[in-house]
Amino acid sequence: MAVVIRLKRTGRRNRPCYRISVADSRWKKEGRTLANLGLYDPLSLKPEMQSTVSIEEARHWLGHGAQPSPTVYSLFKKHGVYEGELALGRAGDKVRKARRIKTKTRARREAEKAGRLVQKAVRRTARVATKRAAAAAVAAAATPAS
Repeated sequence: MAVVIRLKRTGRRNRPCYRISVADSRWKKEGRTLANLGLYDPLSLKPEMQSTVSIEEARHWLGHGAQPSPTVYSLFKKHGVYEGELALGRAGDKVRKARRIKTKTRARREAEKAGRLVQKAVRRTARVATKRAAAAAVAAAATPAS
């Protein structure tokens, strides 16, 4: 059984409130839960009232292999749930291997971008040189000859 820690939406329309709950990953998001670890109210005016977490219970479930969602991970991090060996890995990260693959299209686009950056640098140096020459001419005309 894969156990996850995720948010369960409560509250009314346009006024969300969430319970931080522990559930089997196969169960519905708004369905039954194994335990409730706290509350998250993102619209609360007081920052200290936005979220409450039972730290000991959260550590218990994390120690038994429960995987937090990315939002729950950030809430736990904010409340100091992760200490020592629990802070080793982030469970909610997605591995995006496709972004690391070097393809012909990617290589061509990077080469085109590098070419544009070189052309931009050449234009910038020419523009700066003309401005400096104009400023030097104005300064030379403004100083009286002695």
